[in-house]
Amino acid sequence: MPDIILPINHQQSSHCETGVVATLLQSKGIDMSEPMAFGLASALTFAYLPFVKISGMPLIAYRMPPKTIIKKVCKKLNIDLETRKFSNPDVGMQALDDELAKGNLVGLQSSVYWLPYFPEDMRFHFNAHNLVVYGKNEQGEYLISDPVFEHPVTCAAEDLKNARFAKGALAAKGLMYVIRSTPTHTQLEHVIKPAIKKTAKMMNGLVLPYFGLKGIRHMAKQIRQLDKKPPKYARLYLAHIVRMQEEIGTGGAGFRFMYASFLEQAAQLTQTPALNQCAEHTTLVGDLWREFAMDAVKYCKKRGDISLDDIANKLEQVAEQEAKLSELLIGAVA
Repeated sequence: MPDIILPINHQQSSHCETGVVATLLQSKGIDMSEPMAFGLASALTFAYLPFVKISGMPLIAYRMPPKTIIKKVCKKLNIDLETRKFSNPDVGMQALDDELAKGNLVGLQSSVYWLPYFPEDMRFHFNAHNLVVYGKNEQGEYLISDPVFEHPVTCAAEDLKNARFAKGALAAKGLMYVIRSTPTHTQLEHVIKPAIKKTAKMMNGLVLPYFGLKGIRHMAKQIRQLDKKPPKYARLYLAHIVRMQEEIGTGGAGFRFMYASFLEQAAQLTQTPALNQCAEHTTLVGDLWREFAMDAVKYCKKRGDISLDDIANKLEQVAEQEAKLSELLIGAVA
């Protein structure tokens, strides 16, 4: 078959799903930054989920679940988004080819492990990586705009099929999404403040002790209890937390920095100076998450005089400052 190469403005992004959303919307003429997509989706949160396992350890998330950002942004801006999953991998790959033939960019959810263009040390079983397919060459390779990379990449059909239909936690089941239509005009100003209010509310957590501030404090409690476990397990547990925070997606600190950027943009668009103060505090929270990760790494590598209590104390400090951020956000948009 001849080459199919659709126009695309590839851009390296901080996070895969927000990067994909920005790319897809920009292809439709909508001026959407990565931080704005993240903020409009009210995606900032925290969750400690012991009943969902990643490599045998609890799933720890610093943002809302996969697909939330693309779905919420499109809903708020009245954009027609079609999503599809498939039980048959071959049918799913044919559907991808059909969309490309129609001239549509296609967003996909995939597994990092099966994407050979990732360096080997970055390939692990994580099924919630997002990317955009913008074509297919004569050799049958797909042309991919992956937000993680500086330049577009290619991927063999079999590898992409394996990535789309990998099993396990957060399995994508071939998920693909296409923007069908967009409104003539989009006004971000009207949806920004409600999105911020929702974020502030979610930060306080749900009934279960695994979400928001409650979730952060719960994880601190779990870290204190590691002194009852073998030292090797304690190091593995802390290393897992750091990996979930710093290597998968954008992580705890990175998402806070991205939300700070959103708040700066929101302050300007809505003429709300108080949001600039919120942005500064969000950056402070991000710095605390980074310090927490550094302390955990030092403990794992036996560098410095860092105890489990020190690490838990730092995490509780994070919770205190996230609680203050929630209050600032509510006050700014009241």
